This record gives sequence, structure tokens and C-alpha cells, in this order.
Amino acid sequence: MATIFIDNAPRQANPKQNLLHACLSLGYDLPYFCWHPALGSVGACRQCAVKQFRDERDTAGKLVMACMTPAGEGTRISITDVEAAAFRAAVIQGLMQNHPHDCPVCDEGGECHLQDMTVMTGHRSRAYSFGKRTFRNQYLGPLVNHEMNRCIQCQRCVRFYRNYAGGHDLNAFRLRDNVYYGRHEDGILESEFSGNLVEICPTGVFTDATLKRHYTRKWDLQMAPSICVHCGLGCNTTAGERYGALRRVVNRYNHEVNGYFLCDRGRFGYEFVESSLRIRHPLFNGKAAIKREALERFGSILSEGNAIGIGSPRASLEANFALRTLVGSDRFFAGVLDEDLQLLSPMLRILREGPARSASLDDVEHSDAVFVLGEDVINIAPVMALRLRQSVRQAPMRIAAGLHIPEWLDDAVREAVQDAKGPFFIASPYATKLDDIATTTHRAAPDDLARLGFAVAHAIDDTAPKVTGLSPEWDTMIAAISAALLGAQRPLIVSGASCRSRSVIEAAAQIAWALRKAGRPANLSFTTPECNSFGLSLMEPRALSEAFQSIQNEPTSTLIVLENDLFRRAPASEMTAQLRGVQHLVVLDHLVNATTEAAELVLPAGTFAESDGTLVNSEGRAQRFFQALDHSADVQESWRWLREGSVAAGLNNEAQWQSLDDLITAMAAEIPAFRAIPAVAPSRSAVGKIAREPNRYSGRTAMFANISVHEPKPVDDPDSALAFSMESGPEAAPSSLIPFFWAPGWNSIQAVNKFQGEVGGPLRSGDPGVRLIEPSQESGWQYFTAIPPQFKAQPGEWLLVPIFHIFGSEELSRHAQGIAQLLPRPYVALNPVEASLLGAKAGEQIKVVVEGALFELEVALRADLPRGVAGLPTGLPPLDGVMLPAFCKLAPTGAELSARGAS
Repeated sequence: MATIFIDNAPRQANPKQNLLHACLSLGYDLPYFCWHPALGSVGACRQCAVKQFRDERDTAGKLVMACMTPAGEGTRISITDVEAAAFRAAVIQGLMQNHPHDCPVCDEGGECHLQDMTVMTGHRSRAYSFGKRTFRNQYLGPLVNHEMNRCIQCQRCVRFYRNYAGGHDLNAFRLRDNVYYGRHEDGILESEFSGNLVEICPTGVFTDATLKRHYTRKWDLQMAPSICVHCGLGCNTTAGERYGALRRVVNRYNHEVNGYFLCDRGRFGYEFVESSLRIRHPLFNGKAAIKREALERFGSILSEGNAIGIGSPRASLEANFALRTLVGSDRFFAGVLDEDLQLLSPMLRILREGPARSASLDDVEHSDAVFVLGEDVINIAPVMALRLRQSVRQAPMRIAAGLHIPEWLDDAVREAVQDAKGPFFIASPYATKLDDIATTTHRAAPDDLARLGFAVAHAIDDTAPKVTGLSPEWDTMIAAISAALLGAQRPLIVSGASCRSRSVIEAAAQIAWALRKAGRPANLSFTTPECNSFGLSLMEPRALSEAFQSIQNEPTSTLIVLENDLFRRAPASEMTAQLRGVQHLVVLDHLVNATTEAAELVLPAGTFAESDGTLVNSEGRAQRFFQALDHSADVQESWRWLREGSVAAGLNNEAQWQSLDDLITAMAAEIPAFRAIPAVAPSRSAVGKIAREPNRYSGRTAMFANISVHEPKPVDDPDSALAFSMESGPEAAPSSLIPFFWAPGWNSIQAVNKFQGEVGGPLRSGDPGVRLIEPSQESGWQYFTAIPPQFKAQPGEWLLVPIFHIFGSEELSRHAQGIAQLLPRPYVALNPVEASLLGAKAGEQIKVVVEGALFELEVALRADLPRGVAGLPTGLPPLDGVMLPAFCKLAPTGAELSARGAS
């Protein structure tokens, strides 16, 4: 650490950082606009001016920009110097010259960084009284609203969108003395991370268009820490409620996971909570029932015995454990197909028994050589893709270091590095949106991707099994990949379940293990399909096929399905036939779906916003989410429905699991993999009361004035220390329980600076979550030996592989109002050469027969698909029950083609 002097007081600072970073990390209030911890310094706004002195004898000093000045040993500055303060005030005065007087009606009002900095500089009135510069606003799609008149030209938006997120359709346009930030024409923003403009922008230029439909000021939101449920990464979020409805989701900083950013699915997918398909009351044979009647019927069904349970990869650990306890561990089954369970289980075993460590997203960003095997990362795990985009800057940073340019000096670093990128290799069935940063890309069928991975492992360590029959082109590519990984300081292998190939997963592990054996500290990162896929797998449920076998053997059995639409897991005809053998089908879920429509009894389960629970992400990190709103009388946590049902049936007494803490304690005691779960967040009794509502929360009486003019008593939360009120204890909230980031003078999202030990680093009390998975320290692991044969195209048939879409492939977010407008139509993707042989053109309909089902789908031409391979968008109705990969037959709509094939 370096000693610097701030207003004559000695302070310890990171010498690798700039003075603005140092001042903010030390708790000083110094205004800024263009700087951001994730984006670095460009010195555009001139707002962070301070007076710098040569030594203690210098009384004149000079003005410098804190964000552009290193925090070197012995540096002396003054924040309170009169000239520096006057300069900062003059900058604000200039910015206010054209800024509209619309704070009372601006969506950003009350959480605006510009407001905070204006107050911080002491600005009270404007000296300018003439006409203001005005702009035309653009339509940017259903997710982000545009109000260009509020712009202060800080450049943050384009720096994030283009330099950080890799977008191309947002830019700065200049005409004489005017600068315009937007698209070249009206249209939907193309980046999967466009929603971050809402938080990156220090004013109200870019705002949340979904919030605008049900707007509430930040200070009137009741908030709670939460976890995104739309993929397996476990990004941390803050959910906000008003009038009993979920109003928005924003990013919640976690250094090890999502950092400062979310993807658009995670930010805007929350609207499914208020979907018209929400189940708000119990349903008995399709008709609404009251809670008492539902519990009586549930208890009666359970008392008949022979109940089996199907868990869910999108339900919390607590809900799955409650079902497991109710039916017994030997009658608890996985809520995923056997093929999917046979992918998740090996991934867990590889991470727990092998030598390679599961990478956090922070590890991903700081990797200096990456090999992505079989994954479309941006559509499956979007924030991981955002972190991977930063990883290609790690190796070229050595160029800047050689020129003694600090990493935070962003423009200078980019000028020195130019277009240089670190080693980044992608092998996948089709092109991805990370291809633009890749050193080399390769397209192949899943079996050939696995062969490539095994061959790379052998090139790294010749004791690994050899792959035969490789072409010279493959040998060249394999040599380049292996050399880059061996030459890296922090190599990373990324793979997962999206190819639905166990061989691909084993090949990825083989590479990481070979690197470890060669002395390289390789990390391994698997993507998982749903928010608690690893959590469910750690419970070691029985295979789903065994559940249906049990139903056939016990025709009177009861089936309880937990937060799971089984019709998305398999073809509808197959699932309907399986459920015919069930006498009682009980379903707990949030939204109406095919499974709830087939149920005798439906119990309304609370969503992530209405319940508390724990999820295990793809890193193996267990994290807790908490309810932001008090659910209606008939909606409650799934584990509570299961507990109360067992009590109604006389299977358990009232004393069991009075609170979430009781259930967590029982789960940790019973399942060894979950022993650390109680440490994920403090118990209710371990910390004082923590307010979900900000100090300025208003209208607690007015909101219910139609019922009573007296302020109602706040609802008690038996499951956490979070209070449904403004009352908090004197102690600071632990990081896992911080409901929102706010500090005096810091109302915007940038208040997170006040909660970090060092700006851009971990939170003061540590980042939320506990890792449940660590690599084995033993050396007993062995290389995999089963190498698949080379893929050969079949005459008249195509191998259908799943194609993922950030909007549409995930079950819940597609019911969000804004995202629903961005869903693709069902299609079949073909290589143009093979489409021409069929006589099919883009946009035309074609017949597709797969797994005994016949579809007529629109043709999409994709030159990136290998010959003999076609693609179907996964998760989109009516294709969501199709099990891929699978061979299919294709024919023009006029040709004879039945569900059994061509005739």
C-alpha cells in the first residue's frame, strides 16, 4: 500500500489505482460522472478535480483530475481546496445549462447520480436563462426508454455498450457542437446487456421501460436481496415491491458472481411474477378453492399413502428437501429427464473428485486463455459471456504494463493494445455472438466436438488417450489450442450440458486435468440449464424414468410435482400417457402450464419475490434469496404447503419446521453436501432487524386508506431478519442481507461504493454465498477413455441440435411482458447448401419429423451449421418437449411425410 495525504491526513491507498478510486475507497465524497470501476478512466467530465501539491511546502498546487492521476507514494491532494471546489461547481453549472428542469417527472428522480453530484458540489441555482438544446428521442425497444435531452455527454453508455459489452448498434453521433447518443435509426437495441444502460447512465437518458408501465420511486419500493432464477449463474439482484406487486429488479453487486452487471433476461424477466397466468388461489379439478379446503384435500390425498415426489431444478433447496422428506428419499425423483441427469451428475463428480477448480465469474474474467467447448455461452449463461469478453484483454494488458500504462487508464490502454486479443477458442455446433473475439472457431456435431477436446488433452499430456483419424487441419488447430493453454498463466475451459453430450463434458474435464498435470492452474467452468440444477443433483434424486416405472407398478399412487412443467421435459403424448396411471396428481407451481392443467389439486407456490430459499449456481456457490413482498393469503412457499399438508395428513406434528431456519438446520444435518448451508446467510435470531424499506418510504397509511385510515401493523417475517418496515437495528447488515445500496448523499446505484472494502472489490463483510464444491486434493483421478466415433451424416436424415435463445429458451422469462415481444418464432435452421437440395428457401415452411412428431416450421438459413446438422430453437412452444439431439427427416410442405418418415 502507498501512503497518500488527503487534506493533510495520511491515508493508505492502492498504488495501482488512481486518486478517485482511492478517495472513494477511503470513504471520501468526491463527485464524478465519466469514471466507472468496471470501465476505467477517460477524464471526459472533469468533475473529479482536486488540488495536487508537490510536497508539504507547496501552497499553490495545481488542479488535476483525480481519475487520471495515480495514487502514488507521497501524493498530496486537497478535496476541500477552494479553487478545486469552485472548479467542480463550475462544471456542474455548465452541465445544468442545457439540462431540463424535469426532476419531479424524470424516471431517474430520487436515484439519480447527477442529482447526488449536484447536491455534493453545493449547486443551488442556474445562471443560464436562455433556450436549451433539445433532441428527438428514439424508440429503442420494449426494455429501454430513451430521453436524450437529459444527456451530459459523459460517454459511459457507448463505452459500456461498445467497448465492454461488444455491441455495435449504439454510438455517439456528432454534428458541429452537438453530440447524440443513440442508434443510427429507431429500433430495438441488439445487445443482450442493453438494460445495463439504465444503471450505467448517471442521468435519466436510459431508463427501465418495464418499470415505466408500473412506475414507483426508489424510496417507495420495499426491497430485498434476491437471486436471478433465469439461468444457472446465480446473479445477485435486488427485487422491489409496491402495492403488493413486483415493480422491478436491479443489479446487486457481488464481486465473485455478476459484479456490476446483469443480462436483459435477468433484469427484465421478473414480469412473469405478475403474469396473467399466475396461480393466485388453490385449484381443485380446475376450480378455485380456499386454502383450508385445499389443505384438507391435500391431507386426505397424502393419508392414502404411496406418494412419490418429483423435484425441480428451478425450485429452492428448501422446497426440494421438504418434498424429499415428505415422500422419503427413496421415493424422491429428479425433475429432469434421465439424459439431463446423466449430464449433471458427471459434472458434479468431475468438479468434486477431479483436480480442476470450478471457476467463479471473477475467475472467468481474469483468465488469460480460454477454450469454450460445445457452448453457446451468450444465450445460455449471458453474464459469463460478458465476463469472457473481458478475459481476452488479460494477455494484451502485458503490452500496456510494458509501457508502464496503468490498467485503469482505459483510453491509453486501448490505444497501446489496439486490436490485440488473448487466446480464445470456440468449438460449437453453430456460430455464437462471441465469435468476434475468438482466435479460432470450429463448427462440428457434438461427437466431433468431444473428439476435438480429447485430442487437445492428448496434445497437452501424451498419457491421455489418443484420438485417431484426425485431418491435418485438425492437427494444426489442436496444436494451436494446446500451445495457447499451456502458455497461459490462468487457463480456463468452459463447457456444459447444452450439447446434451456426456462426451463433450468429459472432454472438457480431460483438458483441464491434463493442464493441471502439466503444472498449469487450469480452472473449469460448466454451465447449467436452470437456477438450481446443481442443487437438485446434490440431493442425489432417483431418475425420472424410475418414477414413471413406479407409477405403472402402483396404479393408486399419488404424484406430487414441485414447480416443474413435465410437458417441457418430454413430448406431450408421452407425458400424457405416463400421467394416466396416477390416481392423484398434485402440483405446486407459479404459472398455469400443461402440468397444472392435468392436476387434480394445484397449490399456488410463491415465486422468488414471495418466498425465501437457497439456490446452488453453476460454480457450486449456495446463495439465499428473500421475499420482497408479502404474498397473498393463498400463495405461500412450496415448502410450507408441503409441511402443512403433512400436518393435515397426520404425518408430522405442528412443531416441525416452524421457520426457514428450522428447515435449513434439518437439511444440513441430513445431507452431508449441505452442511455449510446455514452459513449462507445469518439466521433470523443472529442479527438485528433490517429494514426492507428506505428511510424515505412514504404512503404506508395512504396505500390502505380505502380499507382503514390507520396505519396497519407491519407483517412479521418468521424466516429472516428482514422487516416489512423502515425500522432497522443499529448494526450494519451482513452482505447477504443488504436489501438495497444507499448511503447519505448517495441515492443512485453508485452507493455500492460505500459498501465495498475497496471500490470494485468484495463487499466489506464478504461477498454473499458459500462454495459447496471444491476440487479433490487426492491424486486418484483417471483420464476418461471412451472417445466417440467420428460423426457421419446419414443419407436423408439430419442431426437436430438445440439452438438457444436468450429470450425464449428459458421457461419463466418468456412470460414477462417486455421479453414476450422479443421471442423468435419456431423455425428449423439449415445449411443453405442442404436447403437448396431440398428446394427450401428462407422463410418458407418445411415438414420436420423428429421423435415420432411432425411439425411444419419456417426455414432459417445458417451457413455456420455443419453438413448433416440442422437446428431447432430449444424451449419454444410447440418444440419445448422435443428431446435433442435427435435425427430427423425433412421434406417440403407439398411432399408426403408422416410422423413415421417419408412415404
